[in-house]
Amino acid sequence: LSFQLKSKNGFLAAHRGTMSHLPKDRVSAVELSLSKRLNGSGNWHQAYKNPIVGATLYFSNLGNKEILGYGFGAYGFIEFPMSRNKKLFLTGHLGAGLGGVTKVFDQETNPKNVAMSSHLNALLSLGINSRWNLSPKHGLVLGVDMTHFSNGASKVPNLGLNILNLSLGYAYTFKYQQAGYVEPIHIEKTPFFRNWKYTAIGIISSKEIFPTTGKNYPVYALSNVLYKRFRPKVGMEVALDLIYKKALFGYRDYIPKTEWTIFQVGAYVGYYLPLNRFGFVLGMGRYLKDRYDADDEFYHRVGMRYRFDNGLLLNLVLKSHWAKADYVEWGVGYTFNYSKQKK
Repeated sequence: LSFQLKSKNGFLAAHRGTMSHLPKDRVSAVELSLSKRLNGSGNWHQAYKNPIVGATLYFSNLGNKEILGYGFGAYGFIEFPMSRNKKLFLTGHLGAGLGGVTKVFDQETNPKNVAMSSHLNALLSLGINSRWNLSPKHGLVLGVDMTHFSNGASKVPNLGLNILNLSLGYAYTFKYQQAGYVEPIHIEKTPFFRNWKYTAIGIISSKEIFPTTGKNYPVYALSNVLYKRFRPKVGMEVALDLIYKKALFGYRDYIPKTEWTIFQVGAYVGYYLPLNRFGFVLGMGRYLKDRYDADDEFYHRVGMRYRFDNGLLLNLVLKSHWAKADYVEWGVGYTFNYSKQKK
């Protein structure tokens, strides 16, 4: 069980030309974290070399106090060990939670804030951390990461904030416990086309399109997913996506449209990283039916899912077109013929 205090310094990356006026000052941030290294009591722990899980409080100046104000938030994270050296401990870091910003776009009072239009946003963190152990309880922490704020296009403008950081901090370990041992996960090898599980995921969301302060449209979708786990850390899924996005009625409104013609169909393939019942998904799809071609022919997914022992599934995934958010997929699904996972 460890406590960490980190000071972070970096810069706001202007990933669009229309954001070039936003980076003004150096970004300074502080993070306070509490974490625990899993002790091997679950067989998936050993597959990932006993990862670290925890929670972090975040505060930053965002690099432009006048237009962007301050950013703050809290997120949960997992870190995957990348080395076994007792003195120098290297991990890959992945975190997600909720964040807030104090200043947002306003047509009259803050029109230059093209990045954020809602005070409440998703907060994501991705990076690499290293800890140099000075003693069993004390350590220095050095890391590099990216912090991302976005509302998933539920309100525009939403170019989002990408902050690149270097961090330096102090870590204190309250208690150390030797990891236990359990039998590793055994995945039976089967032919490629056998043992695929079918999951139907119902998705609901909302999307706002330009002009600003315009209408917010509902999104409904059904994702028909085939999933297979090949190894303890390797899963794959393919899906047929049926999408009804009413925001297309606001796209080129001079073109006549019907409920059927705005209907989209897509084929998707993705990588699934299983952590017992919880898992991360990352993949790409292509529209098979997209009459109005409002965005790009390809779409992407990054997010997380949780599978219950009874086959029910919770889905929280960001659908995007390359670096442009489309909408957040809030969903509930059911896996047919689902077998209970080992802890």
